[in-house]
Amino acid sequence: MAQEIERKFLVKGDFKQDVYKETRITQGYLSSVPERTVRVRIKGDKGFITIKGIGNASGASRYEWEKEIPVNEVDALLQICEPGVIDKTRYQVKSGIHTFEVDEFYGENQGLTVAEVELSAEDEGFIKPAWLGEEVTGNVKYYNSMLMKNPFTKW
Repeated sequence: MAQEIERKFLVKGDFKQDVYKETRITQGYLSSVPERTVRVRIKGDKGFITIKGIGNASGASRYEWEKEIPVNEVDALLQICEPGVIDKTRYQVKSGIHTFEVDEFYGENQGLTVAEVELSAEDEGFIKPAWLGEEVTGNVKYYNSMLMKNPFTKW
């Protein structure tokens, strides 16, 4: 299993002028318990299944395993997922040597936009774009697996 290290932030300004790639994502959860989330996702024209472990104390690091699977299999698995679907567009924005993935949510999470940056170490420095807002790393209410249970529009 690979270790994923990322930090998550709210977005407070206009980032779209710096976008170099965007992809529509639809995902559901077969299991959303914190110890092991199992997600299926259609990202653009590809399908994936992902298993994530529980985060460490800071919430920045956790185990992640992902495998590409056929889109028709994701469609079938979405039928047996827990209630709630995440629908979003992911924008990629360069900032120095890093790439921020900015997720703009739709449906019951309309109005929420978050940015994540993957790092090689928890203390690795990075250039913070002007549109980056409050850090929410480790705040479970911003996890996609929780947004399907308690959507942003119901906060």
